[in-house]
Amino acid sequence: MASLSPLLLLSILLLSLPPPSLQDLSADKSALLSLRSALGGRTFLWDTKHPTPCNWTGVSCDAGRVTALRLPGVALSGQIPEGIFGNLTQLRTLSLRLNALTGTLPLDLGSCSDLRRLYLQGNKFSGEIPEVLFSLSNLVRLDLGGNGFSGEISSGFKNLTRLKTLYLENNKLSGPLLDMGLDLDQFNVSNNLLNGSVPKSLQRFEAGSFAGTSLCGKPLDVCPNEGTVVPSQPISVGNIPGSDEKREKGKLSGGVIAGIVIGCVVVFFVVVMVLMALFGKKGSERTRDVDVGRTIKQLDVEAPGEKAAVEATESGYEAAAAVTEVNSSGTTRKLVFFGNATKVFELEDLLRASAEVLGKGTFGTAYKAVLDAVTLVAVKRLKDVTMADREFKEKIEVVGAMDHENLVPLRAYYYSGDEKLLVYDFMPMGSLSALLHGNKGAGGSPLDWEVRSRIALGAARGLDYLHSQDPLNSHGNVKSSNILLTNSHDARVSDFGLAQLVGSSATTPNRATGYRAPEVTDPRRVSQKADVYSFGVVLLELLTGKAPSNSVMNEEGMDLARWVHSVGREAWRSEVFDSELMSLETGEGEMEEMLQLGIECTEQHPDKRPVMVEVVRRIQELRQSGSDQVG
Repeated sequence: MASLSPLLLLSILLLSLPPPSLQDLSADKSALLSLRSALGGRTFLWDTKHPTPCNWTGVSCDAGRVTALRLPGVALSGQIPEGIFGNLTQLRTLSLRLNALTGTLPLDLGSCSDLRRLYLQGNKFSGEIPEVLFSLSNLVRLDLGGNGFSGEISSGFKNLTRLKTLYLENNKLSGPLLDMGLDLDQFNVSNNLLNGSVPKSLQRFEAGSFAGTSLCGKPLDVCPNEGTVVPSQPISVGNIPGSDEKREKGKLSGGVIAGIVIGCVVVFFVVVMVLMALFGKKGSERTRDVDVGRTIKQLDVEAPGEKAAVEATESGYEAAAAVTEVNSSGTTRKLVFFGNATKVFELEDLLRASAEVLGKGTFGTAYKAVLDAVTLVAVKRLKDVTMADREFKEKIEVVGAMDHENLVPLRAYYYSGDEKLLVYDFMPMGSLSALLHGNKGAGGSPLDWEVRSRIALGAARGLDYLHSQDPLNSHGNVKSSNILLTNSHDARVSDFGLAQLVGSSATTPNRATGYRAPEVTDPRRVSQKADVYSFGVVLLELLTGKAPSNSVMNEEGMDLARWVHSVGREAWRSEVFDSELMSLETGEGEMEEMLQLGIECTEQHPDKRPVMVEVVRRIQELRQSGSDQVG
């Protein structure tokens, strides 16, 4: 028995030790605290007394290890010391962007062999791109833009065989751009000191990926040494010695003349056939009726979300008859118009109109329907509506009763077992989202401060009206794509009241879009303060020109609101405001006030956010202040 005592003591000792996973997590925690101590930064909301760092801000864990560290825009400064990442060996995502980190990267970063995503843009790193990066063979996304890296682009990038995104713009890299042999989806080396020709494997990227360099070749200008290539001449009469005399005579053989004549005849007949086909197509387009009901069903299956006109293959009358319901009394179901309708028409007129997809949204697909030469309407086909006829009518009548100059008025609706259609006025300028991110300055009017602030005021007034009708009344889906514009850039809020009509599957909570307030768990029950948060994001979108749904931001765990909150006021001009706004050099003071309002609207706690009537008042005052200064 005495011989068992040492074994028993050893067993007790081993059992008293924490399991390996806890030891590793303890090492992760120690490494994070060392990083904070070495780099400073704004106060992290880290409870250091807690045994695990997995609930710390910016830290994510999996299987008892730290797998993601996201600390963008928190004023980290200095050089990352050695010995930190040697413990964080299970990291898969590391984001330290938009800080003030200097020097080069530590060698022990190579210990993070599982690292997939590395975001270091917007710092002050210098020197050559460190070789340690090329040992991270699992990297999928790498962003080193906006630093001071110099030297040539190493051939070591060839080791990163899984890499899909490589951003190296706004550095001091020099020399030629080598063919890395990578299957990249995103690539940018603009604003560097690179020269030479663009490798063939990278020529598929747009010219903007190489702007601000001395590179040449597709997609840029032709390289000087390429010049005009003179093809080698085949052996012919003209190349045989002594044939100059024959050319000088200028005589053509009979075969050549016959070939020319035949060629001219063929070309003439081809031109005639093309013209006949074109005129025949235009004629058929003028005489063919297009069925919206059938088009709606076709487009949802064939081209969801694409903006393209699609014609029905059957006659308009036959298709309309097929989708128009007949109730038990034998009468045809019709469109139900509200008292605000400017023009009344039959369901058959709508179903026979030409249609064009405007876009797919949370509650369904929207279409433009052309009834005649002067009448255009927007039709929304709702999805996932499961409520009974009577309940639907009660709720939709409340929506139809909303009347304000900054709302898109609901003119009519159609309800049947298979189809629920809403008819609105058509807004010719489309959405604010399209104007900001797709068609800037469309219609000849630039997106200057006056235009953007007017849009903000109009949208705020529309939301304030909705909130004023009932203390429990909210929009529930405020975003830039639901703010539509007239030809004069007056804002009209759309999609109000629809959150109550659709099932839960159509409104699954989705924070990825960047608009939803953090306290919202059920998108069908959105408070007015949650509307204020979403509107605050729209204000930030107007001022920054950035889309809240930016995939890189969300992949790093930071949406637009959190990013703006993380940037100090002294950096607003250089980092936050849309460069298009800054180039106009007008209204900077009012822009700062508007940005401050957007920050207050997007406070994490609802009680800290203003109400919409206060938002309207403040936007009116800052616009008036700008007008007084100009006057």
